[in-house]
Amino acid sequence: MTNSFRMTRWQELLRLDSASQDRVRLLYVDRFLREIRQSLCETIESLDWDSAAVHEDKANDCFNTLTAYLEEEWRRSVQENTVLQGPDFTGMRDYLLKNFRDQQKNFAAILSECLKKEEEILASASGAQGCILPTTMDNKVNELKKQFLEVKKLFKLLEGRNEKLIYIQETLQSQVKQHVELVQTRAVVDEKCVNQANCIMVTKQNILQQIWEILKLAEDIMATLINEELPEWKRRQQLACIGSPVDTCLVLLQKWFTAVAEVLLGVHEQMQKLQDQNKKNSNSNASNLSGPVAEIEKFNRTLFTKLLTNALVIEKQPTMSNQPQRPLILKTGAPFDVTVRFLANLPKFRCLLSVKPVFDKDVEEAKTIKGFRCFVFTTDVSKVLDEDTQNGSLVAEFGHMSLKDAKIKLKRTAENRLMVTEELHVISFLTEFQYAGLRCSIEVSSLPLVVITAGTQLDSAWASILWCSVLSTGELRNLSLFLDPPPLTWQQLSQVLSWQFLTVGQRELDTNQLSMLRPKFVEDSGDIVLWSKFSKKESSWFWLCGTLDMIRLHLVDLWRDGLIMGFVSRETAKALLQEKKTGTFLLRFSESTKDGAISISWVDQSNGDPRVHSVEPYTKQELTFMCLANIIYMYSLEGQRSEDRNPLVYLYPDTPKDPIFRRYCKTPEKSTFVNGYLARKQMLVSVHPSPPPSPPSENASIDMEVDVETNQNMEKQEQLMELVSDLLKLNEFPDLSTRVPDLSQQLEL
Repeated sequence: MTNSFRMTRWQELLRLDSASQDRVRLLYVDRFLREIRQSLCETIESLDWDSAAVHEDKANDCFNTLTAYLEEEWRRSVQENTVLQGPDFTGMRDYLLKNFRDQQKNFAAILSECLKKEEEILASASGAQGCILPTTMDNKVNELKKQFLEVKKLFKLLEGRNEKLIYIQETLQSQVKQHVELVQTRAVVDEKCVNQANCIMVTKQNILQQIWEILKLAEDIMATLINEELPEWKRRQQLACIGSPVDTCLVLLQKWFTAVAEVLLGVHEQMQKLQDQNKKNSNSNASNLSGPVAEIEKFNRTLFTKLLTNALVIEKQPTMSNQPQRPLILKTGAPFDVTVRFLANLPKFRCLLSVKPVFDKDVEEAKTIKGFRCFVFTTDVSKVLDEDTQNGSLVAEFGHMSLKDAKIKLKRTAENRLMVTEELHVISFLTEFQYAGLRCSIEVSSLPLVVITAGTQLDSAWASILWCSVLSTGELRNLSLFLDPPPLTWQQLSQVLSWQFLTVGQRELDTNQLSMLRPKFVEDSGDIVLWSKFSKKESSWFWLCGTLDMIRLHLVDLWRDGLIMGFVSRETAKALLQEKKTGTFLLRFSESTKDGAISISWVDQSNGDPRVHSVEPYTKQELTFMCLANIIYMYSLEGQRSEDRNPLVYLYPDTPKDPIFRRYCKTPEKSTFVNGYLARKQMLVSVHPSPPPSPPSENASIDMEVDVETNQNMEKQEQLMELVSDLLKLNEFPDLSTRVPDLSQQLEL
């Protein structure tokens, strides 16, 4: 298999840019050895991992196929005496057996998901190339460079012919004057001069004609670069700012801009030489070329100016250093970074341009919107575009910039007013280009951004950035968008929400999760999401932000690996679990806790009647002290006879929890004494009543939790006293400061 010449998907991935390859790398971190994926690429891609993730027998077949293949390859390497030269097949086989022999369905699910993500990365990388394929643009640029090389050869030829004409005029004619006997040859010498001058004239005409064709080709290339490729890159960058997994690499654009700039600058220099020659040979033929030369120079200057004015881009949009996943939000007094790049990367331009940032330059909204705030930079900073040491690009990195209130009162012409987090601002970057007689002003502006004054405004500001970014369709900036904000379709919003989970947890939302979220944002059976509803403080958006923050801080690994069902209603959770065997559980997010919390629901049997229980949700603060995997392992249910047991046995649908969650558990440092005190450990216990009470009443739309119900205060006290009595019998004391005081609130049915 390894000797096949068919290009595998893995080989296609290896041809992608570094940013896309890094996304592929992240798929396998802490999940599966990337070396196995690479060494067994054809075998892995030939198996049906989607079916194996569902059916145990198919999972076994796929797993055995891989281990058998590794065994076969190891034997071959032994026979060929290449054990040390190739991959470590025995090590790979041992890795698979150690980590996945008892959880082959989970192994199949991991590979199934990774292969799907690989397809998405390949598709996004292909789509990021735009309408014109890089090979097509490369061919055009290469043709442009080839034609310019031909012109340079003609200029060399022209220089030789000019030197020959000078020789004829100065050397032969002087000889004729000195020797009377050569007078008869004067006519011959004059004829040679005329012929040589005509030859020079033809060469100049050929040069001008070819230069004109070069400029027309450059114009065609620039039309594609400036009108298609550059706007598409800017749109991809805007979507990338809100989490879209698109390619924003500038390598190709810089390559094309640089090549065209080099040719246009070369044309300018050659035309200067041609004009100098015409001045030396001030004859009628030279004067006849003055018109075409002037026209070509004007055309070249126009193209060059247009290219340079579009060559300045913002490589990294303004981003606060403490909020790297939420660019385009700036807080007064807080440092932020921004990077500017000049795509015409010629050595002659190094340290030539000084870039100055200006806040809200020529923003009409400052005059037309009531209460529109004005800001200035805390320091007046300009940066020189210099060569980046990493990739040789011409960049200016503005680090540790910050804003402050300008405290300027402007006369406004309208009474329109916006919320603080609905105000959109921009930062412009200005520079002046001056080289070889060419001059032009260059300016580029950031994407619309929001300025906040308090951290509590962050989620509202991010909502504005998401809304604005989705609705943006072109270069025209609409900073008054939120005076009358258009709605979004659920399709648009659901994609953006999914990207948020990809950004913080390396995994998007699936169809079922989006279906559960849909009623929280869409009215009834409609498909429209209104900004007025989405931006309210009571909106589900702010609850979602708390959940995202909890994933980012504590649950990235579990979310990334698909172990958290997350968004599932109470009715759905009950329906899913009732049909499963005792001890089956799932993990779902709490909706009653805006700041983010996660609960565990499980099923057990009582006299043949399935009962679904839920534990009180764990908040971000609690997850700070103990990770969720440890909680699942340590959680126990106390019976009437103080016989504790862990009711969590199988992760839905039927995967044993031990092999899955073992690798996520964190082992605490073992110590007998802590600062002179006996060490203690946390205990996670719920008191299970027998028989179970009836399920609580359902809340139609808000709570997923099943609230703990104990109807008699005396019963609570008795349960606590019984537990404390049992604790006193233990050799080690649990951490009574964590969950023990709330034991009476732990039980949910």
